[in-house]
Amino acid sequence: QVQLVESGGGLVQAGGSLRLSCAASGNIFRVNAMGWYRRAPGKQRELVAALTSGGSTNYADSVKGRFTISRDNAKNTVSLQMNSLKPEDTAVYYCFVMGSGVDYWGQGTQVTVSS
Repeated sequence: QVQLVESGGGLVQAGGSLRLSCAASGNIFRVNAMGWYRRAPGKQRELVAALTSGGSTNYADSVKGRFTISRDNAKNTVSLQMNSLKPEDTAVYYCFVMGSGVDYWGQGTQVTVSS
């Protein structure tokens, strides 16, 4: 049973920082990519950042230069450092792991940025 447990969400003022973490447990045969999506109220799900097994990163244009994704292989975690947060970053953030033919999702963590 694979589980992804997110932590680090919360309420922060605009310009502040938060760090999200996602710990993966269970047997994942092959990890092709890990990362974060977000869904804001009334909006479609958006890929925020992804990190492939080869080390390539992909960021949404709206977060480039502000967010940084990283992975700790020893701890099987993926983190998202979010700096210079804006009210438009307010959303539920979901961790994902793209495996071999199957994807895994976390339960989501709320990030709220006040103006």
